Amino acid sequence: MEVGKVNYIPDLDRYNGKMKYNRCGRSGLKLSAISLGFWHNFGGINSYENGRAIVRKAFDLGITHFDLANNYGPPPGSAEESFGKILKADFAGHRDEMVISTKAGYDMWPGPYGNWGSKKYLVASLDQSLKRMGLDYVDIFYHHRPDPNTPIEETMRALDLIVRQGKALYVGISNYNAEETKEAIKVLKELGTPFIIHQASYSMFNRWIEKDLLSLLEDEGVGLIAFVPLAQGLLTNKYLNEIPSDSRAAGPSRSLTKDDITEEKLYKINLLNGIAKEREQSLAQMALAWVLRKDRVTSALIGASKVSQVEENVKALENLSFDEEELERIDNILGK
Repeated sequence: MEVGKVNYIPDLDRYNGKMKYNRCGRSGLKLSAISLGFWHNFGGINSYENGRAIVRKAFDLGITHFDLANNYGPPPGSAEESFGKILKADFAGHRDEMVISTKAGYDMWPGPYGNWGSKKYLVASLDQSLKRMGLDYVDIFYHHRPDPNTPIEETMRALDLIVRQGKALYVGISNYNAEETKEAIKVLKELGTPFIIHQASYSMFNRWIEKDLLSLLEDEGVGLIAFVPLAQGLLTNKYLNEIPSDSRAAGPSRSLTKDDITEEKLYKINLLNGIAKEREQSLAQMALAWVLRKDRVTSALIGASKVSQVEENVKALENLSFDEEELERIDNILGK
């Protein structure tokens, strides 16, 4: 029977302990330890019913945080449109159980006002996002990347204005380095803006935040959500032997290409998979557990093209602990 022909009733056991909920910095908001992202697989070129099934399964498993951006698609804006349809069809009575976030910062529409970090762009972009999703507000609104040509005070004041207008409950930033983050924190503190979260790339293969950003966020009481924790699928069983013809690396994706998958990386992936097997986890489950280790990361942001991937990833929460020997072996494999 088609998903679209069935009235969706959420799993009554969705809050029975399978999912973990972590406080976001020093705020009152908790996020599911696994969040569902809409960067890929929810655009106008993708199957709506498949995306709908993924969102339903995520919610049934206790995932409450859904992460979007104005330009997600393709085409840009279509992921928000698809999510808006899913909300209306399946979750009209469950909005208050969900944390919905969106972002603006990358190229969205033609001309000088459809990009970066001006007040004009950010305010207009969120208005468009709310219309696409059929919402009055989002829970979190992010500036998606730092703008080298707009004073950070203007960008942060725009975020502050958006909260005061009731269009977002909290704000965040993404892709800011430690120095830029420090500046943003200073301005937002002065404004009294509820800045609660930083979204940064983080995985076993990408540990840049460990240098100084992670400690800064901890000191300032700001949460961290890690995107691409599976390194665009590299840290899954998909690439253990070869590059599958239906994989992202084999397709037209600019975020992961065949050139990214070197012999050295494949060797490391297989060694890591050996440790995962000892832990009775898949490589993806171990990679997510590693990102969430020691409670330094609020949530790991996953993507999914299949319902089964959501199910597999959530099972990572069954074993989040690592002993020191395991961590040392992983560091040695990664060359840390």
